[in-house]
Amino acid sequence: MIIDVPHSFWLYFIFFVLLLVDGLWIMLATFNLLRILIGLEVLMKSVTFFLIVAGFLSGRMALAQAMVITVIVIEVVMVVAAAGIILGLFRKNDSLNIRTTRNLKG
Repeated sequence: MIIDVPHSFWLYFIFFVLLLVDGLWIMLATFNLLRILIGLEVLMKSVTFFLIVAGFLSGRMALAQAMVITVIVIEVVMVVAAAGIILGLFRKNDSLNIRTTRNLKG
């Protein structure tokens, strides 16, 4: 069984991998909580992009759109909860640095 993959797939795949690596790099290379949240957003956008491309290439756009809407709803809830936690930590520590959150034990 030979699967016919369009040439544009590789362009989409490279873009997806670049977004994925970029999001991971943003999250791992900083100690700022807001930048980590932005990196998580970039990571989720790459997953959303991959779902759309996979639905387009497989011919199942309705399923892909339903999955993307679900991912967007989960993403919004996650961002609101994380932003609330970050705001609370900023009010307590006057800093968004992860290193200063270690004194919150207990």
